[in-house]
Amino acid sequence: MNIVFSQSSFDSFFKPSDSLNIGRRNTLIITESVLTATALVGLNELWYADYPKSDFHYANDNTNWLQMDKLGHFYSAYHLGRFSAEMLAWSGVSKKNQLLYGAGYGFVFLTAVEVFDGYSSEWGFSWGDVAANATGTALYVSQSLLWNEQRIIPKFSFHTTAYADQRPDVLGSSLSEQILKDYNGQTYWLSVNLHSFLKQSPIPSWLNVALGYGAEGMITAIPSENDESFRQFYLSLDIDLSRIKTKSPFLSTLFSIFNSVKIPTPTFEINASGGTRFYLFYF
Repeated sequence: MNIVFSQSSFDSFFKPSDSLNIGRRNTLIITESVLTATALVGLNELWYADYPKSDFHYANDNTNWLQMDKLGHFYSAYHLGRFSAEMLAWSGVSKKNQLLYGAGYGFVFLTAVEVFDGYSSEWGFSWGDVAANATGTALYVSQSLLWNEQRIIPKFSFHTTAYADQRPDVLGSSLSEQILKDYNGQTYWLSVNLHSFLKQSPIPSWLNVALGYGAEGMITAIPSENDESFRQFYLSLDIDLSRIKTKSPFLSTLFSIFNSVKIPTPTFEINASGGTRFYLFYF
């Protein structure tokens, strides 16, 4: 009986509140504020401190990395906003405020990072990055308003490449660095839930079709400096973990967190160099 009670108490912690829970809300605001400040200070010390400062300036980097970095901004803004909105839902905050303060968090945080770029001689404030941030936020908000659910979810996958060994200072010297820096191994997806568009169909509610974009052959950010860089387009199956039915609020929370990652499944690739390829499992 004690085990059942403990498990029930554990699960109840993760269950969203039916009404405003001031304790949860205040704890969330304080925690998110501390984590945000810590992240920005840490980013400034660990990343920007290695490069000289400059007067605030702009940079047009819209052609860099064949737009892979822009998709990174789009993906990050969407999921930072989604996680924040879901945490507010857990606190019992109204739907309006979930979208206003929660979904907008990703855009605000990434725009603050963009200001750091503006004061660094190595980079510059990029309106292209800001537009990508806004698009990611808009995707979450628009689906919430239109359908009251997320039918199209940005996802991410990664595999190591040989390019990182050629420029480890830029593309990463360790796996954790390469996941963030090696655009050759990154793939960004739009995972579409078919059942949500075809409610009467026999298609499983958790089965998605995913459209992916990647690029390869990039040693530097400038396309003209890479001899063999090319774009890649993918078609694959995916699983929407948020639609797997469970009575456990803890499992629902876990599924929501990992629903930002593309599940490895059979995948078809066509690339701009004219090649095609089939993968039994693509990462």
